[in-house]
Amino acid sequence: MRFTTQVKSISYLKANAADMLDKLAEQREPVLITQNGEARAVLQDVASYEEMQETLALLKLLALGQQDIDAGRHEPVDVAFDRVLASKRRAGQDLEAAEAASARPAPLRAARSTKPRAKPAV
Repeated sequence: MRFTTQVKSISYLKANAADMLDKLAEQREPVLITQNGEARAVLQDVASYEEMQETLALLKLLALGQQDIDAGRHEPVDVAFDRVLASKRRAGQDLEAAEAASARPAPLRAARSTKPRAKPAV
């Protein structure tokens, strides 16, 4: 990405803000905003910004993964899969036990008294 084609002064931005926003949405290229001849900000459309944030998040995950590898916090893939499958089997057994427990008949309750209740005083 080259900023040389999309450089505008802050004065231009102030005078043509609506047009610049339309062009940003159409072209999806950031615009470098200058003030007194120096780069001061970058103006970017929302869709491009969101895509960039998602890309940065993925790159951060990759970097964190590389740090784990470098620090020795990893295991062979077959060991990891065996651990995950064992966990799923335990969860399945726990689910089966819970379903079996809920299928048991409820314990019998004591029979209700046949005495009539006292009427509340008015």
